[in-house]
Amino acid sequence: MELILISACLLGRPVRYNGTSKTCDSPDIIGRWSREGRLVPLCPEVAAGFSTPRPPAEIVSELRGDGAAVLAGAAWVMDSAGVDVTDLFVKGAGQAVEMAQRFGCRHAVLTDGSPSCGSSFVYDGTFSGTAVPGIGATTAALQAAGVRVWSQTAVPELDALLSGRDQPPNTQPRI
Repeated sequence: MELILISACLLGRPVRYNGTSKTCDSPDIIGRWSREGRLVPLCPEVAAGFSTPRPPAEIVSELRGDGAAVLAGAAWVMDSAGVDVTDLFVKGAGQAVEMAQRFGCRHAVLTDGSPSCGSSFVYDGTFSGTAVPGIGATTAALQAAGVRVWSQTAVPELDALLSGRDQPPNTQPRI
């Protein structure tokens, strides 16, 4: 059975910056995966040492970088009070990779929009609520380690992949 790294907030744990959890779009699938023992929960930010609640944070850079730029040292993560929290985000990303490798996770379901876990968008660094295409630091680290990252909205697609329902029809020539 394949294990899946998952953002702890998607399992109802109040670990987000504002002390809340995040609703998952597919609670039935997540519930089944949990009953099957497939889930490896992690909040990279809490694992790195952040408290809950904490000030919101966003990726900032002169050239609109994302989590890959954070890992490369070309962008930073700042909280809304102006504190550079980059080192903790990089630490959390590394811990997520270690956990994925320890449990053999080839897939991760992470909370989109987060400067750690975003897989299709992050916020633009102005704390104005403006989303921009990009990935978070944890997503970048996991992808570099060969882990495929899915947003919480893509759980049905991952479920189909894991169950073999998304396989193309057999196109072998008949003999």
